[in-house]
Amino acid sequence: MAPFGKRRVLVLVCASVFLFFLYSFRRFDADALGTRVTRPLAGSQRGGSAPAAGPRDGTALGRQTRWSRLQTRHPVKNMRQLPTGQPKDLPRIQKTFDSESASEREVRLQRRDAVKKAFQRCWNSYRKYAFGSDELKPVTGGRHDPFGGWGATLVDSLDTLWIMGMKDEFSEAVAAASKIDFDKVAAKEVNVFETTIRYLGGFLAAYDLSGDKRLLAKACEVGEMLYVAFDTPNRMPVTRWDARAALWGKPQLAQEHTILSEIGTFSLEFTRLSILTGDPKWYDASQRITELFQEQQQATQLPGMWPVIVDARKMDFRSHIDYSLGALADSLYEYLPKTHALVGGLLPMYREMYEASMDTAIRYNLFRPMLPDEKDVLISGHMMSKFDSDRSEYYRQLRPEGQHLTCFAGGMLALGGRLIQNETHVEKGEKLMDGCIWTYQGMPLGIMPERFYMLRCESADHCPWDADAWRKAVLKKAGLDEKMDAKQADEAITGKRIPKGFVSIDDERYVLRPEAIESVFILYRITGRKDLPDAAWKMWEAIDKTTKTRLANSAVWDITVTEGKPPMSDSMESFWLGETLKYFYLMFSEPELISLDEYVFNTEAHPFKRLLPE
Repeated sequence: MAPFGKRRVLVLVCASVFLFFLYSFRRFDADALGTRVTRPLAGSQRGGSAPAAGPRDGTALGRQTRWSRLQTRHPVKNMRQLPTGQPKDLPRIQKTFDSESASEREVRLQRRDAVKKAFQRCWNSYRKYAFGSDELKPVTGGRHDPFGGWGATLVDSLDTLWIMGMKDEFSEAVAAASKIDFDKVAAKEVNVFETTIRYLGGFLAAYDLSGDKRLLAKACEVGEMLYVAFDTPNRMPVTRWDARAALWGKPQLAQEHTILSEIGTFSLEFTRLSILTGDPKWYDASQRITELFQEQQQATQLPGMWPVIVDARKMDFRSHIDYSLGALADSLYEYLPKTHALVGGLLPMYREMYEASMDTAIRYNLFRPMLPDEKDVLISGHMMSKFDSDRSEYYRQLRPEGQHLTCFAGGMLALGGRLIQNETHVEKGEKLMDGCIWTYQGMPLGIMPERFYMLRCESADHCPWDADAWRKAVLKKAGLDEKMDAKQADEAITGKRIPKGFVSIDDERYVLRPEAIESVFILYRITGRKDLPDAAWKMWEAIDKTTKTRLANSAVWDITVTEGKPPMSDSMESFWLGETLKYFYLMFSEPELISLDEYVFNTEAHPFKRLLPE
């Protein structure tokens, strides 16, 4: 080829490359000055009138980020503004406790300090072997990064460090957390739900407790990143999100199959961030979702509740047939009464949606299990509901499956019941908590399994133990001959390690979950029941004995074993330090520490300050 021809080809290639990069970066706004973060609003920390959209003067608390410079592809029209006015004087949640005796105080403090000692062991090992990673591997001392690699345990633990009075460790952790670079996305897929509850929730709570503005700055950086996941044609978020593609300007669509809890768990974090910054965009993002839930609440296959799978792309939240308070759904329901509390009752829709959903759940999902001691407790099961057009009626079937995850529901109902002065909710919540305590004590190691089945009582008022009916149910579920005699049946059941009261153990793991102690803590703060500290201590002793390693504590594979320790999975999710140990510590602390009348916990146990009347 002639020299001139070569030069012409080179010029064309260079021009093509230039145009490609110009197109790829078209969503970056060159005029952006960085993350727009404003001063916390006066009165938003402790009482005072709720702001609408406070003074956004561009005071930069956070560093310049790539997320804040991205040009919005689908701008918001008709931005929803924060509610205004004086927060309502909502009913008191916590019981007024009597003075404790010297001996009671001594026992309580011994228990509290034992929990703190366990936290210190775990924290020191994380700091030594995995600092800055998402998780410590508590058996081998390795690192694990399932939540973006930004340091989930570091951020999840910030408020626990503060609450436990570990101020030196807190200062070191804040200094490290303030250097996290959320512009760097290592994960192929970002779970927007997990990032919201762990990172955004962790920063917001630590800021609410300490007032350190570096934490609010990091919350804003996370908030700016998460807000991009909402940049879709219908403003519904991409919950399992290719963040790297978003940075490169690729179009986004909300998914057709979206987990209910993953699209329904933004209202606490996003509303609190908007209150603190005065920027309503996060409140707007979550409120649009809540409004859709409200519009379709009575049009689902189980009116009052929403199915565990929804179509975010078509904004269809009503068509699926499975309904539960457990996995895939839990925190959506949890956030209804809690958001009501967070905003001081200024958004009535949250109370209304909570009441309607719990009316349905109490009627269809809760059941009394048949137990050998005939204790009157409740378990929350899984309801399948489908409209039969031929018969013009619903076909409904309850699956009597219990989950450790669903143990949160006892605390939710008790908390919600107090807030709306509905004692039925408090009573149902208490029975759900008692059901979780029973399942802990009914297992050989004193720890509740991840998932199990029980035998539903025919009557919630009278449920005598029927050993034969229980045996047949166990054999049927196991696929064995239901006609074998009692001796053979007992031998088969013993071989499968099924304790009396359980029909099957479908997931034998214990993954260091917090939901049972969460409800025990909340019910204790609400009722003051004298037996609950001892019940909580038994739970703690069983958990620590079973899961303790040379470095920290590990999830275990099988809590049905009767001899020796169960095999360990070498996993310690960040919620062990962020939730489980925090709730145990608060259980044995003074009731004024993180009062439920001043704070509301997100689903990762991060306490946010409530709007309270002056």
